[in-house]
Amino acid sequence: MKLGTIKNGTRDGQLVVVDSLSNTYAAATGIAKTLQEAVDNWDELVGPLQELANKLKGGSISGQSINYEDFMAPLPRAYEWVDGSAYINHVILVRKARGAEPPATLRTDPLVYQGGSGILLSGTDDIPLADESWGCDFESEIAVVLGDTPQGTTKEDANQFIKLLMICNDVSLRNLIPNELQKGFGFFNSKPASAFAPLAVTPDELGDAWQGGRVHLPLHTTYNGKKFGDPNAGPEMHFSFYELVEHISKTRGFTAGTILGSGTVSNEDRSKGSSCLAEQRMIEKIETGEFQTPFMKAGETVEIEMFDKDNKSIFGQISQKVVSP
Repeated sequence: MKLGTIKNGTRDGQLVVVDSLSNTYAAATGIAKTLQEAVDNWDELVGPLQELANKLKGGSISGQSINYEDFMAPLPRAYEWVDGSAYINHVILVRKARGAEPPATLRTDPLVYQGGSGILLSGTDDIPLADESWGCDFESEIAVVLGDTPQGTTKEDANQFIKLLMICNDVSLRNLIPNELQKGFGFFNSKPASAFAPLAVTPDELGDAWQGGRVHLPLHTTYNGKKFGDPNAGPEMHFSFYELVEHISKTRGFTAGTILGSGTVSNEDRSKGSSCLAEQRMIEKIETGEFQTPFMKAGETVEIEMFDKDNKSIFGQISQKVVSP
């Protein structure tokens, strides 16, 4: 099942069900007004939502044609946005890029931070950049939406709390990161609003690509109209979403609607390209002795998308342009 949120003049938009080919949608009128309401009452509402999806697919109800400009982020605001960094290759490269060593527990203890969740951008919203010297970078990621998740959830039990999957552009301001981290208090100014593709999907939509808490499909990134990278999101995700859920719930529970990110998708095979500029810059530094690729500037664009085995878009596309506010 595919779900989305269309603009209706309110802060949280209107929940819609989208057909499996992502051509049409139908408002979930009478079931749930918003996606947050749906995940708050998932066990009660997932059946009626699936029934609506089946009617849309079967043609017993007519849907409206999709225009992704009409869509907000699936959750335009969320109770929490917790982002991991589960791809070891990415951690090593970006740490080198800013002259920092990976933590000694890199392979045994997941890295996570808590980002801003009050404003989440849609897949077609611009990226506002007030100062190009801040070093604007895109980061192509997978994310899950959790239901009510109790403290002490184990990786063996985590699957039942993962309700939906999404893809994300977790924008970073790279040149602000080092000074912030030196304070020993984590990211803040260096992490502006993240953007999400229009559609959130239930894990069954991925078929056998969803295995062991990982999405075994390439995540495609296009930068300024040219292919930038298509690393596979599955095999090199060192910590699965199940393990990330276990880690974050060690000391507290999480409410329905919490978003949990994978971190930037990354493969050691350099022929797969990258999912962020920082990795590309570090590879250049290793190979040539200097950074060559600049960070994003006003007018530049990034597209992020994932396709199924039949080459059909799963989540819709993130398509953003950097602008000066």
